[in-house]
Amino acid sequence: MPNNDFRRLRGSRSPAEFAAAVRRAAREIGEQVACDARYIGRVEAGEIRCPNYAYERVFLYMFPGLTLADLGFSARETVRGRGARTTTTPSHSDEESDVLRRAFMTSGTATMAAASLGLGTAPGASAAAHPPAPAALPGTPRRVGEAEVSAVEDAVRQIRLLDDRHGADGLYKRAAQPLRTAYALLDASTTSRRAMADRLHTGAGELALSVGWLAHDSGRFDDARSHYAEALATARVAGDPALEAHAFSNSAFLARDTGRPREAVRAAQAGQRAAQHVASPRLLSLLTLREAGGWAGLGDRAGCEQALVRAKFQFERGTADADPEWMSFFGEAELEGLEAQCWSALGDWARAARHARRAAALQDPHFTRNLALYSAELADDLARAGAPDEAAAVGQGVLDLLEEVQSARVRTMLSETTRVLLPHRRSPSVAPFLTRHANTSRSGA
Repeated sequence: MPNNDFRRLRGSRSPAEFAAAVRRAAREIGEQVACDARYIGRVEAGEIRCPNYAYERVFLYMFPGLTLADLGFSARETVRGRGARTTTTPSHSDEESDVLRRAFMTSGTATMAAASLGLGTAPGASAAAHPPAPAALPGTPRRVGEAEVSAVEDAVRQIRLLDDRHGADGLYKRAAQPLRTAYALLDASTTSRRAMADRLHTGAGELALSVGWLAHDSGRFDDARSHYAEALATARVAGDPALEAHAFSNSAFLARDTGRPREAVRAAQAGQRAAQHVASPRLLSLLTLREAGGWAGLGDRAGCEQALVRAKFQFERGTADADPEWMSFFGEAELEGLEAQCWSALGDWARAARHARRAAALQDPHFTRNLALYSAELADDLARAGAPDEAAAVGQGVLDLLEEVQSARVRTMLSETTRVLLPHRRSPSVAPFLTRHANTSRSGA
Protein backbone atom coordinates (compact mmCIF):
# COMPACT_ATOMS: atom_id res chain seq x y z
CA MET A 1 0.00 0.00 0.00
CA PRO A 2 1.48 3.40 -0.97
CA ASN A 3 2.59 5.68 1.84
CA ASN A 4 0.54 8.76 0.92
CA ASP A 5 1.28 10.51 4.22
CA PHE A 6 5.00 10.50 3.53
CA ARG A 7 4.38 11.61 -0.06
CA ARG A 8 2.42 14.64 1.17
CA LEU A 9 5.27 15.63 3.47
CA ARG A 10 7.66 15.70 0.49
CA GLY A 11 5.46 18.38 -1.06
CA SER A 12 6.71 19.95 -4.29
CA ARG A 13 10.29 18.75 -3.87
CA SER A 14 11.56 16.05 -6.21
CA PRO A 15 12.59 12.71 -4.67
CA ALA A 16 16.25 13.66 -5.20
CA GLU A 17 15.78 17.07 -3.56
CA PHE A 18 13.98 15.48 -0.62
CA ALA A 19 16.72 12.85 -0.28
CA ALA A 20 19.30 15.64 -0.13
CA ALA A 21 17.27 17.30 2.65
CA VAL A 22 17.24 14.00 4.55
CA ARG A 23 21.03 13.70 4.29
CA ARG A 24 21.46 17.31 5.49
CA ALA A 25 19.19 16.70 8.47
CA ALA A 26 21.13 13.55 9.32
CA ARG A 27 24.40 15.48 9.41
CA GLU A 28 22.82 18.07 11.72
CA ILE A 29 22.11 15.43 14.37
CA GLY A 30 25.27 13.39 13.86
CA GLU A 31 23.62 10.57 11.93
CA GLN A 32 24.66 9.22 8.55
CA VAL A 33 22.19 7.81 6.07
CA ALA A 34 22.81 6.97 2.42
CA CYS A 35 19.48 8.37 1.28
CA ASP A 36 18.77 8.81 -2.43
CA ALA A 37 15.77 9.24 -4.72
CA ARG A 38 15.34 5.47 -4.99
CA TYR A 39 15.02 5.12 -1.22
CA ILE A 40 12.37 7.86 -1.12
CA GLY A 41 10.52 6.08 -3.93
CA ARG A 42 10.57 2.81 -1.99
CA VAL A 43 9.15 4.54 1.09
CA GLU A 44 6.39 6.21 -0.89
CA ALA A 45 5.53 2.96 -2.66
CA GLY A 46 5.08 1.30 0.73
CA GLU A 47 7.99 -1.10 0.25
CA ILE A 48 9.61 0.19 3.46
CA ARG A 49 6.91 -0.21 6.07
CA CYS A 50 9.10 0.99 8.93
CA PRO A 51 12.46 2.81 8.66
CA ASN A 52 15.56 1.61 10.43
CA TYR A 53 16.60 3.38 13.62
CA ALA A 54 18.91 5.88 11.93
CA TYR A 55 16.24 6.98 9.45
CA GLU A 56 13.65 7.08 12.23
CA ARG A 57 15.74 9.57 14.20
CA VAL A 58 16.27 11.71 11.11
CA PHE A 59 12.60 11.75 10.06
CA LEU A 60 11.39 12.62 13.56
CA TYR A 61 13.99 15.41 13.68
CA MET A 62 12.80 16.76 10.32
CA PHE A 63 9.14 16.71 11.34
CA PRO A 64 9.02 17.59 15.06
CA GLY A 65 5.81 16.69 16.81
CA LEU A 66 4.93 13.90 14.39
CA THR A 67 5.13 10.18 15.13
CA LEU A 68 6.11 7.35 12.82
CA ALA A 69 2.41 6.67 12.36
CA ASP A 70 1.90 10.28 11.29
CA LEU A 71 4.62 9.72 8.69
CA GLY A 72 2.68 6.75 7.32
CA PHE A 73 4.85 3.99 8.79
CA SER A 74 3.77 0.84 10.59
CA ALA A 75 4.73 0.09 14.18
CA ARG A 76 8.08 -1.65 14.36
CA GLU A 77 6.74 -4.65 16.28
CA THR A 78 4.13 -5.36 13.61
CA VAL A 79 6.77 -5.26 10.89
CA ARG A 80 9.21 -7.50 12.72
CA GLY A 81 6.64 -9.87 14.13
CA ARG A 82 8.06 -9.59 17.63
CA GLY A 83 7.95 -7.20 20.52
CA ALA A 84 9.93 -4.02 20.36
CA ARG A 85 13.19 -4.06 22.24
CA THR A 86 12.87 -2.11 25.44
CA THR A 87 15.97 -2.94 27.41
CA THR A 88 18.59 -1.84 24.94
CA THR A 89 18.77 0.34 21.86
CA PRO A 90 20.05 -1.60 18.83
CA SER A 91 22.90 -0.10 16.87
CA HIS A 92 22.38 1.13 13.35
CA SER A 93 24.52 -1.71 12.04
CA ASP A 94 22.38 -4.27 13.90
CA GLU A 95 19.30 -2.85 12.22
CA GLU A 96 20.91 -2.94 8.78
CA SER A 97 21.99 -6.54 9.39
CA ASP A 98 18.42 -7.43 10.28
CA VAL A 99 17.23 -5.98 6.97
CA LEU A 100 19.72 -8.12 5.08
CA ARG A 101 18.89 -11.26 7.06
CA ARG A 102 15.17 -10.93 6.37
CA ALA A 103 15.55 -10.19 2.68
CA PHE A 104 17.97 -12.99 1.93
CA MET A 105 16.32 -15.56 4.18
CA THR A 106 13.07 -14.83 2.39
CA SER A 107 14.76 -15.34 -0.98
CA GLY A 108 16.22 -18.66 0.10
CA THR A 109 19.81 -17.40 -0.04
CA ALA A 110 20.99 -18.19 3.47
CA THR A 111 24.60 -17.35 2.63
CA MET A 112 23.95 -13.61 2.75
CA ALA A 113 22.15 -13.93 6.03
CA ALA A 114 25.18 -15.50 7.68
CA ALA A 115 27.45 -12.89 6.16
CA SER A 116 25.18 -10.11 7.32
CA LEU A 117 25.57 -11.25 10.90
CA GLY A 118 29.31 -10.87 10.48
CA LEU A 119 28.97 -7.37 9.08
CA GLY A 120 26.82 -6.36 12.00
CA THR A 121 29.49 -7.32 14.50
CA ALA A 122 31.55 -4.55 15.99
CA PRO A 123 35.07 -4.32 14.61
CA GLY A 124 37.45 -6.35 16.71
CA ALA A 125 34.85 -8.91 17.70
CA SER A 126 35.79 -12.53 17.34
CA ALA A 127 35.37 -13.79 13.80
CA ALA A 128 34.84 -17.28 15.20
CA ALA A 129 31.42 -16.18 16.41
CA HIS A 130 30.34 -15.76 12.78
CA PRO A 131 31.90 -18.54 10.67
CA PRO A 132 31.43 -18.20 6.92
CA ALA A 133 28.61 -20.25 5.49
CA PRO A 134 29.05 -22.40 2.38
CA ALA A 135 27.31 -21.28 -0.78
CA ALA A 136 23.67 -22.33 -0.63
CA LEU A 137 22.19 -21.16 -3.92
CA PRO A 138 19.55 -23.08 -5.85
CA GLY A 139 20.92 -25.51 -8.40
CA THR A 140 18.81 -24.13 -11.24
CA PRO A 141 18.26 -20.56 -12.43
CA ARG A 142 15.54 -18.67 -10.61
CA ARG A 143 13.97 -15.27 -10.95
CA VAL A 144 15.41 -12.40 -8.99
CA GLY A 145 12.95 -10.23 -7.14
CA GLU A 146 12.90 -6.96 -5.24
CA ALA A 147 14.04 -8.64 -2.01
CA GLU A 148 17.28 -9.96 -3.52
CA VAL A 149 18.15 -6.76 -5.37
CA SER A 150 17.34 -4.53 -2.40
CA ALA A 151 19.44 -6.71 -0.11
CA VAL A 152 22.47 -6.31 -2.39
CA GLU A 153 21.95 -2.54 -2.41
CA ASP A 154 21.54 -2.47 1.37
CA ALA A 155 24.76 -4.48 1.78
CA VAL A 156 26.61 -1.74 -0.12
CA ARG A 157 25.18 0.95 2.15
CA GLN A 158 25.95 -1.01 5.30
CA ILE A 159 29.57 -1.60 4.34
CA ARG A 160 30.06 2.10 3.59
CA LEU A 161 28.50 3.17 6.88
CA LEU A 162 30.64 0.78 8.91
CA ASP A 163 33.77 1.76 6.99
CA ASP A 164 33.16 5.48 7.59
CA ARG A 165 32.88 4.86 11.30
CA HIS A 166 35.41 2.11 11.93
CA GLY A 167 37.78 1.72 8.98
CA ALA A 168 38.43 -1.26 6.78
CA ASP A 169 40.62 -3.70 8.67
CA GLY A 170 37.89 -5.38 10.70
CA LEU A 171 35.40 -5.53 7.85
CA TYR A 172 37.15 -6.90 4.77
CA LYS A 173 36.92 -10.64 5.35
CA ARG A 174 33.30 -10.45 6.48
CA ALA A 175 32.32 -8.29 3.51
CA ALA A 176 33.70 -10.74 0.95
CA GLN A 177 30.90 -13.29 1.48
CA PRO A 178 28.02 -10.95 0.50
CA LEU A 179 30.01 -10.10 -2.62
CA ARG A 180 30.35 -13.75 -3.61
CA THR A 181 26.63 -14.22 -3.07
CA ALA A 182 25.75 -11.18 -5.19
CA TYR A 183 27.78 -12.46 -8.12
CA ALA A 184 26.39 -15.96 -7.66
CA LEU A 185 22.92 -14.42 -8.02
CA LEU A 186 24.04 -12.83 -11.27
CA ASP A 187 25.33 -16.16 -12.55
CA ALA A 188 22.52 -18.41 -11.35
CA SER A 189 19.44 -16.23 -11.59
CA THR A 190 17.23 -14.88 -14.32
CA THR A 191 14.77 -12.01 -14.46
CA SER A 192 12.35 -10.93 -17.14
CA ARG A 193 12.56 -7.29 -16.07
CA ARG A 194 15.39 -5.27 -17.58
CA ALA A 195 15.22 -2.66 -14.80
CA MET A 196 15.64 -5.35 -12.14
CA ALA A 197 18.57 -6.91 -14.01
CA ASP A 198 20.23 -3.50 -14.34
CA ARG A 199 19.83 -2.84 -10.62
CA LEU A 200 21.32 -6.23 -9.78
CA HIS A 201 24.34 -5.61 -12.04
CA THR A 202 24.86 -2.13 -10.61
CA GLY A 203 24.42 -3.36 -7.03
CA ALA A 204 26.90 -6.20 -7.54
CA GLY A 205 29.38 -3.82 -9.15
CA GLU A 206 29.07 -1.28 -6.35
CA LEU A 207 29.46 -4.08 -3.82
CA ALA A 208 32.66 -5.17 -5.59
CA LEU A 209 33.96 -1.60 -5.35
CA SER A 210 33.05 -1.34 -1.67
CA VAL A 211 34.79 -4.61 -0.84
CA GLY A 212 37.70 -3.56 -3.05
CA TRP A 213 38.01 -0.36 -1.08
CA LEU A 214 38.10 -2.32 2.18
CA ALA A 215 40.96 -4.35 0.69
CA HIS A 216 42.66 -1.17 -0.54
CA ASP A 217 42.42 0.65 2.80
CA SER A 218 43.65 -2.40 4.70
CA GLY A 219 46.72 -2.81 2.49
CA ARG A 220 45.52 -5.80 0.45
CA PHE A 221 46.37 -4.16 -2.85
CA ASP A 222 46.23 -7.25 -5.10
CA ASP A 223 42.78 -8.08 -3.79
CA ALA A 224 41.68 -4.49 -4.33
CA ARG A 225 42.89 -4.50 -7.92
CA SER A 226 40.97 -7.73 -8.58
CA HIS A 227 37.74 -6.36 -7.11
CA TYR A 228 38.04 -3.09 -9.03
CA ALA A 229 38.61 -5.00 -12.28
CA GLU A 230 35.56 -7.15 -11.52
CA ALA A 231 33.44 -4.03 -11.03
CA LEU A 232 34.73 -2.51 -14.26
CA ALA A 233 33.83 -5.65 -16.18
CA THR A 234 30.35 -5.62 -14.64
CA ALA A 235 29.90 -1.97 -15.62
CA ARG A 236 30.89 -2.74 -19.21
CA VAL A 237 28.49 -5.69 -19.42
CA ALA A 238 25.64 -3.63 -17.97
CA GLY A 239 26.43 -0.53 -20.03
CA ASP A 240 26.48 1.53 -16.82
CA PRO A 241 28.68 4.66 -17.26
CA ALA A 242 28.29 5.78 -13.64
CA LEU A 243 29.53 2.42 -12.35
CA GLU A 244 32.34 2.47 -14.92
CA ALA A 245 33.43 5.94 -13.79
CA HIS A 246 33.40 4.77 -10.17
CA ALA A 247 35.55 1.75 -11.02
CA PHE A 248 38.07 3.93 -12.84
CA SER A 249 38.13 6.39 -9.94
CA ASN A 250 39.02 3.65 -7.47
CA SER A 251 41.54 2.12 -9.89
CA ALA A 252 43.26 5.49 -10.31
CA PHE A 253 43.41 5.91 -6.53
CA LEU A 254 44.92 2.45 -6.11
CA ALA A 255 47.47 3.05 -8.88
CA ARG A 256 48.61 6.24 -7.20
CA ASP A 257 48.86 4.55 -3.80
CA THR A 258 50.94 1.69 -5.21
CA GLY A 259 53.48 3.82 -7.06
CA ARG A 260 52.02 3.66 -10.58
CA PRO A 261 51.26 7.33 -11.25
CA ARG A 262 51.08 7.07 -15.04
CA GLU A 263 48.45 4.35 -14.72
CA ALA A 264 46.62 6.61 -12.27
CA VAL A 265 46.48 9.38 -14.89
CA ARG A 266 45.21 7.02 -17.58
CA ALA A 267 42.55 5.48 -15.35
CA ALA A 268 41.35 8.89 -14.16
CA GLN A 269 41.10 10.16 -17.74
CA ALA A 270 39.16 7.04 -18.76
CA GLY A 271 36.84 7.66 -15.84
CA GLN A 272 36.25 11.22 -17.01
CA ARG A 273 35.26 9.93 -20.45
CA ALA A 274 32.72 7.60 -18.86
CA ALA A 275 31.47 10.39 -16.59
CA GLN A 276 30.62 12.54 -19.59
CA HIS A 277 27.48 10.40 -19.81
CA VAL A 278 26.52 11.23 -16.20
CA ALA A 279 25.21 14.73 -15.46
CA SER A 280 27.34 15.11 -12.33
CA PRO A 281 29.96 17.89 -12.13
CA ARG A 282 31.05 16.56 -8.74
CA LEU A 283 31.86 13.16 -10.27
CA LEU A 284 33.98 14.87 -12.92
CA SER A 285 35.65 16.91 -10.18
CA LEU A 286 36.66 13.82 -8.21
CA LEU A 287 38.01 12.05 -11.29
CA THR A 288 40.00 15.15 -12.25
CA LEU A 289 41.46 15.21 -8.73
CA ARG A 290 42.49 11.59 -9.26
CA GLU A 291 44.25 12.72 -12.44
CA ALA A 292 45.95 15.55 -10.53
CA GLY A 293 47.27 13.00 -8.02
CA GLY A 294 48.75 10.98 -10.87
CA TRP A 295 50.50 14.01 -12.36
CA ALA A 296 51.85 14.89 -8.91
CA GLY A 297 53.23 11.36 -8.55
CA LEU A 298 55.01 11.84 -11.89
CA GLY A 299 56.52 15.09 -10.61
CA ASP A 300 54.63 17.07 -13.27
CA ARG A 301 53.73 20.22 -11.37
CA ALA A 302 52.18 21.98 -14.37
CA GLY A 303 49.99 18.99 -15.23
CA CYS A 304 48.90 18.72 -11.60
CA GLU A 305 48.06 22.41 -11.30
CA GLN A 306 46.02 22.37 -14.51
CA ALA A 307 44.04 19.37 -13.31
CA LEU A 308 43.44 21.02 -9.92
CA VAL A 309 42.01 24.10 -11.63
CA ARG A 310 39.63 21.94 -13.68
CA ALA A 311 38.64 19.94 -10.62
CA LYS A 312 37.79 23.06 -8.61
CA PHE A 313 35.78 24.50 -11.51
CA GLN A 314 33.66 21.34 -11.68
CA PHE A 315 33.32 21.22 -7.89
CA GLU A 316 32.04 24.79 -7.73
CA ARG A 317 29.25 23.92 -10.15
CA GLY A 318 27.65 22.26 -7.15
CA THR A 319 25.65 19.14 -6.51
CA ALA A 320 23.19 17.59 -8.97
CA ASP A 321 20.39 15.04 -8.93
CA ALA A 322 22.62 12.67 -10.88
CA ASP A 323 25.40 12.66 -8.26
CA PRO A 324 26.05 8.99 -7.42
CA GLU A 325 25.05 7.85 -3.96
CA TRP A 326 28.56 6.60 -3.19
CA MET A 327 29.92 10.16 -3.49
CA SER A 328 28.30 11.29 -0.23
CA PHE A 329 31.84 11.54 1.22
CA PHE A 330 32.96 14.02 -1.44
CA GLY A 331 32.61 17.48 -0.02
CA GLU A 332 34.92 20.40 0.58
CA ALA A 333 36.93 18.45 3.14
CA GLU A 334 37.78 15.72 0.64
CA LEU A 335 38.61 18.31 -2.01
CA GLU A 336 41.11 19.90 0.37
CA GLY A 337 42.46 16.51 1.45
CA LEU A 338 43.13 15.35 -2.10
CA GLU A 339 44.82 18.64 -2.97
CA ALA A 340 46.99 18.26 0.13
CA GLN A 341 48.10 14.86 -1.14
CA CYS A 342 49.06 16.42 -4.48
CA TRP A 343 51.28 19.07 -2.90
CA SER A 344 52.78 16.48 -0.60
CA ALA A 345 53.72 14.29 -3.57
CA LEU A 346 55.34 17.34 -5.16
CA GLY A 347 57.34 18.03 -1.98
CA ASP A 348 55.62 21.35 -1.18
CA TRP A 349 55.11 20.43 2.46
CA ALA A 350 53.98 23.82 3.79
CA ARG A 351 51.30 24.13 1.12
CA ALA A 352 50.25 20.54 1.67
CA ALA A 353 49.91 21.21 5.41
CA ARG A 354 47.64 24.22 4.79
CA HIS A 355 45.23 22.12 2.75
CA ALA A 356 45.38 19.15 5.12
CA ARG A 357 44.59 21.45 8.03
CA ARG A 358 41.54 22.76 6.17
CA ALA A 359 40.45 19.22 5.37
CA ALA A 360 40.60 18.15 9.02
CA ALA A 361 38.79 21.31 10.16
CA LEU A 362 36.01 20.90 7.58
CA GLN A 363 35.47 17.17 8.07
CA ASP A 364 32.25 16.09 9.76
CA PRO A 365 33.51 14.19 12.85
CA HIS A 366 30.93 11.48 12.11
CA PHE A 367 33.22 10.32 9.27
CA THR A 368 35.80 9.08 11.74
CA ARG A 369 38.07 7.33 9.25
CA ASN A 370 38.35 10.37 7.00
CA LEU A 371 39.10 12.60 9.97
CA ALA A 372 41.90 10.22 10.97
CA LEU A 373 43.19 10.22 7.39
CA TYR A 374 43.29 14.00 7.01
CA SER A 375 44.89 14.39 10.43
CA ALA A 376 47.55 11.80 9.59
CA GLU A 377 48.28 13.68 6.35
CA LEU A 378 48.56 16.91 8.32
CA ALA A 379 50.93 15.39 10.89
CA ASP A 380 53.22 14.09 8.15
CA ASP A 381 53.20 17.37 6.22
CA LEU A 382 54.00 19.34 9.37
CA ALA A 383 56.85 16.99 10.26
CA ARG A 384 58.39 17.37 6.81
CA ALA A 385 57.75 21.12 6.78
CA GLY A 386 59.89 21.59 9.88
CA ALA A 387 57.19 21.84 12.57
CA PRO A 388 57.92 18.75 14.71
CA ASP A 389 56.14 19.87 17.87
CA GLU A 390 52.88 20.60 16.07
CA ALA A 391 53.23 17.39 14.08
CA ALA A 392 53.53 15.40 17.30
CA ALA A 393 50.46 17.09 18.77
CA VAL A 394 48.40 16.24 15.68
CA GLY A 395 49.83 12.72 15.73
CA GLN A 396 48.56 12.25 19.29
CA GLY A 397 45.08 13.09 18.01
CA VAL A 398 45.43 10.47 15.27
CA LEU A 399 46.37 7.86 17.87
CA ASP A 400 43.20 8.77 19.76
CA LEU A 401 41.16 8.20 16.61
CA LEU A 402 42.89 4.89 15.92
CA GLU A 403 41.33 3.55 19.09
CA GLU A 404 38.05 3.39 17.14
CA VAL A 405 39.27 3.27 13.52
CA GLN A 406 41.00 0.28 11.95
CA SER A 407 42.87 1.48 8.87
CA ALA A 408 46.20 0.08 7.75
CA ARG A 409 46.54 3.08 5.46
CA VAL A 410 46.36 5.57 8.33
CA ARG A 411 48.70 3.49 10.51
CA THR A 412 51.26 3.31 7.70
CA MET A 413 51.13 7.08 7.22
CA LEU A 414 51.63 7.64 10.95
CA SER A 415 54.58 5.24 11.01
CA GLU A 416 56.24 7.27 8.25
CA THR A 417 55.70 10.41 10.32
CA THR A 418 57.41 8.89 13.35
CA ARG A 419 60.47 8.14 11.23
CA VAL A 420 60.62 11.75 10.11
CA LEU A 421 60.35 12.87 13.75
CA LEU A 422 63.07 10.57 15.10
CA PRO A 423 65.78 13.27 14.93
CA HIS A 424 63.59 15.30 17.35
CA ARG A 425 63.03 12.46 19.82
CA ARG A 426 64.59 14.45 22.68
CA SER A 427 62.00 17.20 22.32
CA PRO A 428 59.61 17.25 25.29
CA SER A 429 56.72 17.60 22.83
CA VAL A 430 57.80 14.90 20.40
CA ALA A 431 59.08 12.22 22.82
CA PRO A 432 55.66 11.35 24.36
CA PHE A 433 54.15 10.88 20.90
CA LEU A 434 56.97 8.61 19.73
CA THR A 435 56.74 6.55 22.92
CA ARG A 436 52.98 6.20 22.69
CA HIS A 437 53.18 5.25 19.02
CA ALA A 438 55.83 2.60 19.74
CA ASN A 439 53.75 1.15 22.57
CA THR A 440 50.63 1.13 20.41
CA SER A 441 52.46 -0.61 17.58
CA ARG A 442 53.87 -3.27 19.91
CA SER A 443 50.44 -3.96 21.38
CA GLY A 444 49.00 -4.40 17.90
CA ALA A 445 46.30 -1.79 18.48
